Amino acid sequence: MNPEITAKAEAWLSPTFDTTTQEEVKKLLANNTEDLNESFYKNLEFGTGGMRGIMGVGTNRINKYTLGKNTQGLSEYLKKSFPGESVKVAIAYDCRNNSKELAQVVADVFSANDINVFLFSDLRPTPELSFAVKHLDCHCGIVLTASHNPPEYNGYKVYWQDGGQLVPPQDSEIVALIEQLDYNAINFNAKKEHITYIDTEVDAAFLKASLENGSFSELAKHRDDVTIVFTPLHGTSVTVIPDVLEQAGYKNVHIVEEQRKPNGNFPTVKSPNPEEPEALKMAMALAEEKNADIVIGTDPDCDRLGIAVRDNSGKLVLLNGNQTMVVMTDFLLDNYFENNKADGTEFIGSTIVSTPMMEVLAKSYDVECKLGLTGFKWIAKMIKDHPSQYFIGGGEESFGYMVGDFVRDKDAVTATLLACEIVTKAKSEGSSFYKKLQDLYVKHGFFKEDLTSLVKKGISGAEEIKQTMINLRENPLTSIIGERIVQIDDYASSKSLKVNTGSSSDIEIPKSNVLIYHTDKGSRIAARPSGTEPKIKFYISVNDTADSLADLEDTEKKLDEKIAGIRKELGL
Repeated sequence: MNPEITAKAEAWLSPTFDTTTQEEVKKLLANNTEDLNESFYKNLEFGTGGMRGIMGVGTNRINKYTLGKNTQGLSEYLKKSFPGESVKVAIAYDCRNNSKELAQVVADVFSANDINVFLFSDLRPTPELSFAVKHLDCHCGIVLTASHNPPEYNGYKVYWQDGGQLVPPQDSEIVALIEQLDYNAINFNAKKEHITYIDTEVDAAFLKASLENGSFSELAKHRDDVTIVFTPLHGTSVTVIPDVLEQAGYKNVHIVEEQRKPNGNFPTVKSPNPEEPEALKMAMALAEEKNADIVIGTDPDCDRLGIAVRDNSGKLVLLNGNQTMVVMTDFLLDNYFENNKADGTEFIGSTIVSTPMMEVLAKSYDVECKLGLTGFKWIAKMIKDHPSQYFIGGGEESFGYMVGDFVRDKDAVTATLLACEIVTKAKSEGSSFYKKLQDLYVKHGFFKEDLTSLVKKGISGAEEIKQTMINLRENPLTSIIGERIVQIDDYASSKSLKVNTGSSSDIEIPKSNVLIYHTDKGSRIAARPSGTEPKIKFYISVNDTADSLADLEDTEKKLDEKIAGIRKELGL
């Protein structure tokens, strides 16, 4: 056994830790070298979407002590940041095992540090927490969630005054403060007078704002013609989305009953991730039975949504996040300009690994498309950094979308309503959501994307991911499928290299471990280690023109062949 890891584990046998924790650590020390290493070889880190990890004892696990230490450090940071103010924090949690208990621990530590806490009395969607931070005029917000990770995970996401997640350098300042603390510095002695439980008042305000941003009054008479199948995948969205759809006027809504009840074990799916087709299998079956126009599934904390719609032959097809956000953004832009609201300050937002079609779409409306790193905290930062500009909407390839700026995180509640409104309008015009997407391909070019995620678990996996990125930088591609590499964007060094001339320019986006290759034919390959899961992700984007709807099938075949060729040459 590694003596350094053993020493870290033995420190958890002190009276600072409760007897149950000490007994679990003793078992690891006695019986399980691999689990011991995984539990103690590092401290949990903040990644793209906050801090996530497997629940259990140890410094690399989610437990009352790692979250307590986070909260103690954050409490001290808040008091330094807002001297003389009565600091307020909002806390929410999702359906995951232990989320409620861990949320109470976090609330207790804040209150012990004389910070006023607004704690949701039951599980709520993550976007509602983002909304609550601004609505209640809080300095900070916390949500206990691990998004769509497997059941053994939980997590801790931190939001600031604007309702957006922490971004650099603030996150590193807080982490540095947390790292300085010993576990015995955590104050768990709650002061109950500082804890207020919240629910219906914030629910009503959030629901009202979702309706204002995601529904369009002119569609009211057509909503009865639309049939919707919805599944919360055992998550938090069941607390809000049915009410939002009902208040918007949708009467033909069918919920997958087997997946209605919140359950942290997610018993009917392998993964509660709407990005994965299998997660929507039961919803698709119900949609065929009900002859539904649209299928929507949301992840456990209700920030991502997966959508299936009818194609031209009436067959249900699953859309990916890039396709969904292009149609949603075009709908919002079209509505905005149709109602003569534009004044030249508008912008949309996306990420560097999402479809380049968003930039093409923005150009066609003569609005700006701002790009950020992966994660909606960067889109929230765009809004915060440009208060004189008006944010219409934006999304990322990983099935997240945000309508307007009343929430500062991806929001499957309002996005669900928006998707239903798009279906409603299209159907009233004799069209469809799918046909709207096809029209955009003909108008702007057919962009097709592919994502491959390679799972590399544990210490060895982390090393393998690290070495893969080193190899891609030290031995860069010069061509792929016969297309020359003409530009390499390295976000770790903030340099963009023009291969032909050897000249480079600065990238005006914060540093991140992302590498993007561009070819002379407009293809793009990005490599990025995940910030929240033990994965390295490869994003491929290819495009071509299609002169008419009749050309789309042949164009898609060519693009599929291109993607297959790129995957083969990369060994994916």
